[in-house]
Amino acid sequence: MDANSSAITIKTPLGVATGSMGASGTARFAVRYATANRWQESTVASSWDLPSGVTNAMGSPLPCPQPGLTPSSYSEDCLSMIIYVPPNIGNNVNTLMWIHGGTFIIGSAADPALDGSNLAAATNSIVAVVQYRLGTLGFMPPNGNTNLAIKDLINAMKFAKQVASSFGGSTQITLAGQSSGATMIRSLLAVPSASSLFKSAILHSDPMNYGFLSPSAQTLLQSNYNSLIGCTGSNISCWNSLSLDTILTTQMSLYYNAPNIAPSAGPAEPIRPVLDGSLLTSPLDNTAPFPTVSKPLMISTVATEAGPAIYGPFPSPLDESLFEPICNASLGPQRTAAVIASPYYAPVKLSDGTVDARVQLQLLGTDQLWRCPSWTFARSWVQHGGKVYVAEYTVGATYPANTGIPFCTQSGSVCHQDDIMIVFGTMSNPSPVQSALSTEVQKRYKAFILSGQPNAQGLDTWSATSASTVHPFNLGSSGSIAVGACQTSFWGQSVLFDYQVFKN
Repeated sequence: MDANSSAITIKTPLGVATGSMGASGTARFAVRYATANRWQESTVASSWDLPSGVTNAMGSPLPCPQPGLTPSSYSEDCLSMIIYVPPNIGNNVNTLMWIHGGTFIIGSAADPALDGSNLAAATNSIVAVVQYRLGTLGFMPPNGNTNLAIKDLINAMKFAKQVASSFGGSTQITLAGQSSGATMIRSLLAVPSASSLFKSAILHSDPMNYGFLSPSAQTLLQSNYNSLIGCTGSNISCWNSLSLDTILTTQMSLYYNAPNIAPSAGPAEPIRPVLDGSLLTSPLDNTAPFPTVSKPLMISTVATEAGPAIYGPFPSPLDESLFEPICNASLGPQRTAAVIASPYYAPVKLSDGTVDARVQLQLLGTDQLWRCPSWTFARSWVQHGGKVYVAEYTVGATYPANTGIPFCTQSGSVCHQDDIMIVFGTMSNPSPVQSALSTEVQKRYKAFILSGQPNAQGLDTWSATSASTVHPFNLGSSGSIAVGACQTSFWGQSVLFDYQVFKN
């Protein structure tokens, strides 16, 4: 909160909530929503308590343990959320719960870009930004009781429902999240026991190509991890004796070696939700019968999702001769041959007459990991009873992680994560175009939270996806989004997604 914050207290069924009121009139409350012993299932908090390490109403919860931070800056007691309550809220407003991304191994609710003050005020909703156990602490318990992080989020929703009325809210929750946060939401859509806890969902840049991790892959990874930490699945005293440094060091060893242990895990998000058959009961793709569904969804990607993945490791232009071997390393020879034979990823001459294979690789990565599997999912969701609104961001605000990648800062690029500050309205010195898009997106969020559709007075009509046609809406410009390779006959058929290749 800003320097003009002042303390505020609210009575809740769990005790007195202490928060702070900013100059904008939005109140902010940091709270522990659940507790958990190491590698055990969490339980919903029975009292209102400040998060670990927070000593006053203006503090922020410490992140969950993760690489890249010093031990003093994170806490294993990290199941916390930050609640933002707009001014003049009235009664029975909805709650928007945001789930952060970070490849399942990094991220927190206290990221400055995720300050929910503006979003809460613009949508007249309670915004709760939550954090959950990451990495092996959330997904790799030695006893094999996986998906602990998903159960954390289920408890976050249960906690929010208990206290919402104290802040003027109802029990209606819309979930929203970006990247792995969106994958967590898709996981919750596959959990029948969680269905009654939320009414709708907004998924930003979910890398649906990977699918959920299979039980067989999880078993292989789990066995390897147990050998790394030197603990059996039943030796709880051994688990508890491990330092967080040891847990994180062995986690990253598993992370980088995962594709060699279980090829279906892949190199990008090998530690991820598991299709265990008990909590998650459907892959929500075409490798198994799709369940009957009803929740309305908003699904979006950004124009150049794969920019960081391509231009980060390859800062200099790539000769066209490298396109095929790089594709082959990721897709294998059969899929690579189909890609090269198609018209969708042909060499593109730049203004100086040269060809840079990074242009093709970026488009290919965006289509494979994000855009095309998301559109395939949208059509399936509609075919089985739900409603979906699909969009692509063609304007963004460069996320801090992308500022060191020249491609992501150039005109026309909207890289992975560059939609986040547009949604939250947390850009510094935004351009008129960015401000206009942020205002539009927040209006559409408000409409969707209230009614399950993102259209509002004064805005262009955003058409819903049909059983066969996606109708991707252009967020940032006029005109339609080209379907390109995201034809039903290409990605998913001629060229399979990873979840199809590794379905067994």
